[in-house]
Amino acid sequence: MSGADWRFARDDLERAAAVVYRTLTPTPQFAWPLLAAGLGAEVWVKHENYTPTGAFKVRGGLVYFHELAAGGARPAGVISATRGNHGQSVGFAARRSGIAATIVVPHGNSPEKNAAMRALGVELIEHGADFQESREHAARLAAERDLHMIPAFHPHLVRGVASYSLELLRAVPGLATVYVPIGQGSGISGTIAARDALGLKTEIVGVVSAHAPAYKRSFDQRKRVECAAATELADGMACRVPDDAALEIIWRGAARVLEVTDDEVATAMRLYFSATHCVAEGAGAAPLAAALQEREHNRGRKIAVVLSGGNVDRDVFARVLAG
Repeated sequence: MSGADWRFARDDLERAAAVVYRTLTPTPQFAWPLLAAGLGAEVWVKHENYTPTGAFKVRGGLVYFHELAAGGARPAGVISATRGNHGQSVGFAARRSGIAATIVVPHGNSPEKNAAMRALGVELIEHGADFQESREHAARLAAERDLHMIPAFHPHLVRGVASYSLELLRAVPGLATVYVPIGQGSGISGTIAARDALGLKTEIVGVVSAHAPAYKRSFDQRKRVECAAATELADGMACRVPDDAALEIIWRGAARVLEVTDDEVATAMRLYFSATHCVAEGAGAAPLAAALQEREHNRGRKIAVVLSGGNVDRDVFARVLAG
């Protein structure tokens, strides 16, 4: 299925949101005065760090497993690859469904994200130097073990995570711009879907790591471009190979895609802590870093940034705060 075929009607998104709300409550969006002072704009933060797994991905997992059950399929087990937040989403929903889950992560993955996934009962396998190698290994294991492979990008995942954007766009009318991080693309695709379903004109800006610029290069060149992923701070955006369907949605619905360096992300993480006392992981702070880049453009405007997750290792965060 290509991205051109992924059309999400408002009713589809509402049904997916209803599935999410059987387990979760909507997350808040706050306009923090110190952020407004720092950016010269009315800045709303969508707090996806306030979920049971500390990130937005859990919404997609709940909808994916709901649809799996609705289709009459109950696999003996599921498998997926992740850098952490998607794996926690799969583990959370799999445990609620009574299905065994196996997660593949690259070597050197976040120890605390690994621990969180194990705490959810998943079998954790370390394989590969990056997410792409982990994903390829997961696909091989799925065939060998007869497991259901859950991709990192899928319509059910997009419909699930779109619920946070429905919440934000309804709660804060008149948003000029929403900045969204891009990992494999479900978050920005869900935001585009929600914006379109609500008939709004809000521009959606994607944000990638300058050290993992595959989606930025692909967006600019209007073709899939693979790039090395070398970010040391924003592991949630460490994508080497973009998803074709996600690219088509982003080409169709995003205003632009910006790059932020690890240094800019660190600055945004510190600003989040001083202005909101919230912990933001690298990918979660990237939208704020992009908004800081466009400070002059946004003066006097009403904007939103998605704090997509707060799952950063303690020693990493300590180094970031120390500057």
